[in-house]
Amino acid sequence: YHTNRNHHDSLDGLMTHRCPLTPSLSPRKRTTSQSKTEPPLLRTNKRTIYTAGRPPWYNVTGTTFKEAFVIGLCGGSASGKTTVANKIIEALDVPWVVLLSMDSFYKVLSKEEQELAARNEYNFDHPDAFDFELLVTVLRKLKKGKSIKVPVYDFTSHSRRKEWKTVYGANVVIFEGILAFANKELLKLLDMKVFVDTDSDIRLVRRLKRDITDRGRDIVGVIKQYNKFVKPAFEQYIEPTVQVADIVVPRGGENFVALDLIVQHVHSQLEKVSLASAHQGQPLPETLSVMESTPQVRGMHTIIRNKETSRDEFIFYSKRLMRLLIEHALSFLPLKPVSVETPQGTVYEGKRLSGKRITGVSILRAGETMEQALMAVCKDIRLGKILIQTNHDTGEPELHYLRLPKDLSEDYVILMDSTVSTGAAALMAVRVLLDHDVQEDKIFLLSLLMAEMGVHSVAYAFPKVRIITTAVDKNVNDEFHIIPGIGNFGDRYFGTDAPSDWYESDEGMDY
Repeated sequence: YHTNRNHHDSLDGLMTHRCPLTPSLSPRKRTTSQSKTEPPLLRTNKRTIYTAGRPPWYNVTGTTFKEAFVIGLCGGSASGKTTVANKIIEALDVPWVVLLSMDSFYKVLSKEEQELAARNEYNFDHPDAFDFELLVTVLRKLKKGKSIKVPVYDFTSHSRRKEWKTVYGANVVIFEGILAFANKELLKLLDMKVFVDTDSDIRLVRRLKRDITDRGRDIVGVIKQYNKFVKPAFEQYIEPTVQVADIVVPRGGENFVALDLIVQHVHSQLEKVSLASAHQGQPLPETLSVMESTPQVRGMHTIIRNKETSRDEFIFYSKRLMRLLIEHALSFLPLKPVSVETPQGTVYEGKRLSGKRITGVSILRAGETMEQALMAVCKDIRLGKILIQTNHDTGEPELHYLRLPKDLSEDYVILMDSTVSTGAAALMAVRVLLDHDVQEDKIFLLSLLMAEMGVHSVAYAFPKVRIITTAVDKNVNDEFHIIPGIGNFGDRYFGTDAPSDWYESDEGMDY
């Protein structure tokens, strides 16, 4: 079902029948189309599975799998690869799965090639039609759990669209395509190779049915294309790769025994990399730095923790405390020796920041209150924002908004939130930064107040992140409020009354 996805159907017609597992990867009709789910979710009777990878965090401890388990699915046109992929995803008991389709990686055609394609004379079934270099790069990053961008191929114009689709890493990656086994570098990345072997007569019938019924094409054109490109390509490039397969699945999605075996094998592999849980009750980690509790700092805490404090006073003393916290945090940045000449013509041996630059990222909304203090201390600093809130239906934290400056890979990042209780929002924010190639040991998590639980969670998940705060409180109550705590920082600072459900979100105070 790959060769003639490209022709004269209107794009609107194609978009209305998207496969729910690849929401914007390939806007062509599929026989397995079920719904137009956005965002890409597959709901079974027991749970929800994210089929464009995990949200940008892993689990509550932030721990990653060593590597994603990659299943390669190969087979001829209309062999039922997508059906097999769907069945595997439904049977696997893992929350985050990525389905990567080879269709997204068609090469961009030249003008001459586009004209051939319009006349059904361009060979979309040949290895040369695919951008294997990009495909290998993308799959390699996905395997490591990084987020990736997938090109969106437009089958009507045979070109890539301007916008690429972001997919986050996952426990399991299923990669499907007619030539999934046709490249040596690609094969090295596949942990399990499955060949879907459906009788060629059945595949031709499916193809005829689909192209004539769904696309209004004539039988002569379909058969011409099949004989000229599809059949020879299958015999030359696809069928021989059955030799490298670990499992051959005859009859495709109807072969429940084979599907069951695949699922069992993946489960056994995933169990080998099971996750440990965070260790509470241990001494506070070495990566934590609590600002010295001088009488002045204690005095400011007394004011901002007092529920009777007016909003004006709360803002004033919070800002003072934030300024001290940021000054303290900057002392952890690496400095290099530098000599300067003074106006008196003598040399002063001093220090200068060693490193590219500093970027500030606030966790909305209360983390935003710390931006002014940071800008007052660091000249010309770049700022980014992340909003993470809990979905009240699922209880899952979700990334709602993300705006980060470009090219963060060399930056020191000051990550700011007013309070950290369980650490969930902070963990996700760190995960997002890592997905954007920030180095873990260059992330500084700053908070006015943290609970011990949050400190342990962050330090356990990300042992290289520096955690800096003005105070650590012992406990978190059932509503995830820090005890003795400070109340809902965002509400007190912005003068908003909290609806009851805000206390469960991370609006500035909890998590």
